[in-house]
Amino acid sequence: MPAKVGRVVALGASNLTRGFQTIVSTSRSVWGPDVEVLAALGHGRSYGAPSRIVFRTLPGILKSGLWDELERRPQVVTRALVTDVGNDILYGFSVARALGWVEEALVRLSRVTNDIVLTDLPLASIHRLSNRKFLAFRSVLVPSCRLSLSQIIDRSERVTEGLAKLSARYGAKFFELHPAWYGFDPIHLRPSQWRSAWQQILGAQPEGKSGSGSTIESVKLYFMRPERRWMFGMEQVTPQTGVALRSGGQVWLY
Repeated sequence: MPAKVGRVVALGASNLTRGFQTIVSTSRSVWGPDVEVLAALGHGRSYGAPSRIVFRTLPGILKSGLWDELERRPQVVTRALVTDVGNDILYGFSVARALGWVEEALVRLSRVTNDIVLTDLPLASIHRLSNRKFLAFRSVLVPSCRLSLSQIIDRSERVTEGLAKLSARYGAKFFELHPAWYGFDPIHLRPSQWRSAWQQILGAQPEGKSGSGSTIESVKLYFMRPERRWMFGMEQVTPQTGVALRSGGQVWLY
């Protein structure tokens, strides 16, 4: 019988954004319809700096309103996920800065739970990159990046080593991402692996297909507005009061 978790806190970027519906539906299936899911996510999300994708900008995860909400909400059994750390390498931040931001997230999460999962980086798929393929991905995903493939590999290895040390220091579970989850795209999980991968990372796998969720819910969650963002340079603020889903569960997005 799985432990009763009342709240899931998930931090991440594009992989978490794509797999968010799996997190929600799996949590609901395993821990019941009253589970709360609070997430700070978004394509290209940085842990400590504003991040811009085309015309949309999000604050760094550490600058989001999620932390104030966690302080306001009553204490319940909580499981936390810290994922998608690699963006800050591509944005040119130092290894020390990237790890410092992750450590700050762990410190804050440790105030509300001792059940934290911290994922590593997909080093195996990064190592498989040719220089030509790397330059193509860099120009599409982060055109401002000027780091070479060898620099990216070096920083990724040092960040992964640092994440393992942080995991031990803060008592988090260090989750090593499976190379088979990645295909042509070296940093994003293959769509066919989303459900299996996120259920394993979450540490909660419902029996049968009970965690599948609906397409309508998936679309609703994907386009749900976070508390704060900028579109075409104009700030949009959407107070988060906990969106109640038809199938159960409540969601706060930051």
